[in-house]
Amino acid sequence: MSISLKALLLCFFRTYFIGACNNLRGLQNIGLSFAIEPGLQELYPDFKELKKARKRYLTLYNTHPFWTPLLVGYFLFLESKISKGVMAPASLDKIKTTTIYTLSAIGDFFFGGALLIFWALISICLLLAGGYIWGVLWFAIFFLLLHLFKFITFWLGWTQGLAFLEKLQQIDLIGWGQRIKFLNMLLLLILWYIIFPWEKEGGKFFLGSACLAGIGYIVYKQFISREILFFVFIASLVLFYILCS
Repeated sequence: MSISLKALLLCFFRTYFIGACNNLRGLQNIGLSFAIEPGLQELYPDFKELKKARKRYLTLYNTHPFWTPLLVGYFLFLESKISKGVMAPASLDKIKTTTIYTLSAIGDFFFGGALLIFWALISICLLLAGGYIWGVLWFAIFFLLLHLFKFITFWLGWTQGLAFLEKLQQIDLIGWGQRIKFLNMLLLLILWYIIFPWEKEGGKFFLGSACLAGIGYIVYKQFISREILFFVFIASLVLFYILCS
């Protein structure tokens, strides 16, 4: 059995509702079941087999939403193998769990911790600098690229399966996330440069920038935990306020 293009597109569009029914027991599992349902109905015309396939997606599921289209495509790829008897249903659960949590960690680090912040900082800098048109264009381009990324990864997950996941591993998104975080630090300096009152206290900009760069280097090298640095920063502000007053 195979899946029609109409059912595949319906599965893809349903991934946008993955978080609409979050629950404490299975987190995003209802959304995942809803997204993959059109594909399962075509792979399993027999209701008993369809019921068994549905149960495989009612267990705990939680990952970064940007990866959900890829995972739905990949799970449909695996289900097509199961429906043809090439793969045992029991092996799906282990593969599903490993893939979900691996991509979840990568997604939180790369998308949530680096790329989205990169997008937000550039947007803020453009708007504060008066480049409203450029800010809107940047938003539109990033928005379109995000949805293009979702569709392409969904399609590659469906057509290539594990082979695409292996290619994805070679890209080293963790390393790219580190590079983007470094760029985010530079963007913070640019943001500070835009909003800083140069006519009054320009010298403090360079002192603060040096301190910020030093703190970033310490956190990057993990010499001291971020929590300790935060409390040191708060204590320094209080001490500075007391001395100035």
